Amino acid sequence: MKTQPHIDEKLFRLTMGCFASGVTVVTSARGAEIAGTTVSAFSSLSLNPPLVLVCLDETSATRALIDDARVFAVNVLAEGQEALSDRFAQPREEGDPLQFDGVGWRPGTTGSPILQGCHAFAECRVEAVHDGGDHRIYVGRVTALGFDENNTRPLVYHAGEYRRLEG
Repeated sequence: MKTQPHIDEKLFRLTMGCFASGVTVVTSARGAEIAGTTVSAFSSLSLNPPLVLVCLDETSATRALIDDARVFAVNVLAEGQEALSDRFAQPREEGDPLQFDGVGWRPGTTGSPILQGCHAFAECRVEAVHDGGDHRIYVGRVTALGFDENNTRPLVYHAGEYRRLEG
């Protein structure tokens, strides 16, 4: 195992990329305005009460919308949704009306978009927000959720590439 005493951004990114994660698109809505961004920093936090956490870049337009709307949905992507992940990973301007063009979705109970064909989803109301360096950490209380009963597999990301689960 290689150890380096100096931690630079590239080394940090490569090392953290050794952890395989699911791929999510975090969405939010306020009135007619909707936004979404690809996020791999997602985790369940508590069963009682049901809490999750997501981390969004400080510069994200989706983060700004969540700050205003105080609601979000976590869409866990399924295998085969790499293009959707790539689409929502692109930086966007606040209020960009084209981000969801051609994307199948429905409004959830909070109004946040639930993406068609996703593996699972959780809708949340913001419970707490914490500073996390160049990101904000959102703790969300889950208000609605669901998963694909057709046993789709999740989209997985590891070492800078999309992966598929075997078996």
